[in-house]
Amino acid sequence: MELRQLQYFVTVAQHGSFTRAAQLLHLSQPGVSSQIRQLERELGHPLFDRSGRTVRLTPVGEAVLPHALAALASAAAARRTAQEFGGLRRGHVRLGMVAGAALTPPSELGTFPGLATTLAAFRQEHPGIDFSLTEDTTARMLDALRDGRLDLAVVGLPTPASGREGDDGWSALTGLALHTVLEVPLVAACASEHPLAGVAGPGPADGSGSDSTSSPTDGSALPVAALAGHALVSTPRGTGLRTALECALAEAGVDPAVGVEAAAPPQLAELAAHGLGVAVLPDPGPLPGLRVRPLTGPVPRVRIALTWPTGQPASPPTAALVAHLRRAYPGPAAAQAPAGTAAPSAMCSSAAAPSSTSRSSGK
Repeated sequence: MELRQLQYFVTVAQHGSFTRAAQLLHLSQPGVSSQIRQLERELGHPLFDRSGRTVRLTPVGEAVLPHALAALASAAAARRTAQEFGGLRRGHVRLGMVAGAALTPPSELGTFPGLATTLAAFRQEHPGIDFSLTEDTTARMLDALRDGRLDLAVVGLPTPASGREGDDGWSALTGLALHTVLEVPLVAACASEHPLAGVAGPGPADGSGSDSTSSPTDGSALPVAALAGHALVSTPRGTGLRTALECALAEAGVDPAVGVEAAAPPQLAELAAHGLGVAVLPDPGPLPGLRVRPLTGPVPRVRIALTWPTGQPASPPTAALVAHLRRAYPGPAAAQAPAGTAAPSAMCSSAAAPSSTSRSSGK
């Protein structure tokens, strides 16, 4: 069995015609037919039904086709890997990121370089490596990583809402490695005239006993249950921020009432400041007309993380970029999540997917 025979077989199967396949392969039709008949003899079964006007796969052909596609994909990957090993002189990395993922942390969590700065430094070290950057929701990027359409992604994920072991509010991370960069709590932000702007809470979120108004976030914590009956502003389903919010609401026994959706936290904050609802988001910092309060009971949290497939070795350019990003963003010392399956809690099973992070992250 030869790779060229598999290529001929796949091309005929995809186009349903020996003539069309021969044209696309720049070969004669008898040559294509001859090679496929050799393949059929080797396998001991006909792969095509040639009795009609169009060529159709036999049941054996349908069963063989996925294996042929996989063999051709593996051969192409092997060629790319060999070509890219010349001291990483050239290559290409397909990088996905959630909306606005600059990886810039809130000031209280320390400082580290933004994503653009980090990519520029990597490019200086490896000028022959190119990037294609895609912005999307975490849910779709996780699918793209598994399907081989992305090599690496900066995603947003919810973190435990209930505090129960194994409840991270997220699922289906099997086959992906995960490196946490940043974890932040979500806060409630509303217009200064909103009813929740003045509702008394159980006390400061940090337990200090003071109700400070000198910082962008008011010291008086607001129970998640207090959000009941109020229109909420959040990111769409399929984002980590939305999933973290819905898990926290479920834990507090509150049905979600998201009336306005926006792509990224800065947009949520602006919408809330204009009276369109209560935004639940990472601390947005000072914004005229906006009252920001910590949430409690439970405290919803989100994290931003790097993730990449583990099913097969990464290409040298991808592996080099992963190593570079992990050095630039070491992450919380105790927050590194292992690769593998994260089982969702029952209360979060209806949440579609993940995403979000700091003031500049979106989904």
